[in-house]
Amino acid sequence: QVQLVESGGGLVQTGGSLRLSCAVSGGTFSNYVMGWFRQAPRKERECVAAISRYDGRTYYADSVKGRFTISRDNAKNTVYLQLNSLRPEDTAVYYCAADPHSYLTITIEAYDYWGQGTQVTVSS
Repeated sequence: QVQLVESGGGLVQTGGSLRLSCAVSGGTFSNYVMGWFRQAPRKERECVAAISRYDGRTYYADSVKGRFTISRDNAKNTVYLQLNSLRPEDTAVYYCAADPHSYLTITIEAYDYWGQGTQVTVSS
């Protein structure tokens, strides 16, 4: 069974940084497109970043371009999300997810496996 465990969330002031990690077990990590999603209260879940399986191609939502960086370490079965220049509107629960089918997608339905989420709170 594939399991994803996020860590690294917390409370930070505006302009601060955090690094989220997502450790994957129970499957072949290098076969997965990995995505980071977030969901704020009363809002839909959205993809903020995704990274392809082999060639490192990435996607970023417009709202986080230039501030967030997704990366993966296939030797450690881990995907990361570096969050810089954080804003109060970045406050949300952040989830990592794994897609074993696509090349690179932001579609929630394409992701088969999900972590439990980690809270990121940015104070003003």
